[in-house]
Amino acid sequence: MIVFREPRKRPIPWRERRRQIPSWTKPFFALEWVWEWVSFALSRWTFVEVLEYLGSLSVLVAVFFYFYESGDRVKQRHYQAWQVINTAQGKGGSGGRLEAMQELNHDGVPLVGVDVSGAFLQSIRLPNARLRRSDFSAADVRNSDLEAADLQDSNLHSANFRQSNFREASLTGAQMDDADFSGADFSKANLSGTVLDNADLRLASLKQGRQPIRIA
Repeated sequence: MIVFREPRKRPIPWRERRRQIPSWTKPFFALEWVWEWVSFALSRWTFVEVLEYLGSLSVLVAVFFYFYESGDRVKQRHYQAWQVINTAQGKGGSGGRLEAMQELNHDGVPLVGVDVSGAFLQSIRLPNARLRRSDFSAADVRNSDLEAADLQDSNLHSANFRQSNFREASLTGAQMDDADFSGADFSKANLSGTVLDNADLRLASLKQGRQPIRIA
């Protein structure tokens, strides 16, 4: 914040001040009067004024660089998220992948080809995610939100997607055999060319599907 200085008024002489105050308060007001003169003297120094303006300028410079470097901070955050995902590849559990994937998707970063096979990703939220050719095989992804996600040509073999939301998702050519989709919602999803051999679709919602499902 820039400070606009106003010239201070010259303090009144001590003889006049003494006449305006009770005698028992004179020691306290004497100290205050001294500081008034100090403040008055400093206010007349150009050097002090320059220091104040430099202080205000330093704040503006700090704000500028904060926003200037914000792009680099976002890139660094994305890099760290991908590092978490890749480091945990092939391992069980979450390993921080659930939060990392949600963060990347929230920032609009494509998750094409991501390999989370065997991972624990229960209740993950990835609406509108770009997940083409991803590998969710044998992963636990129950109660997940994949509404309008692009999962074309992905591997969902033996995965657990119970009670998951696939509304308006694109699953064209996806491998969904031996997977558990009981109670899942596929309303308006594109399931053309999907492989659903031995998939569990009990209580799944298939209303208004764009293409008929082929169950071999």
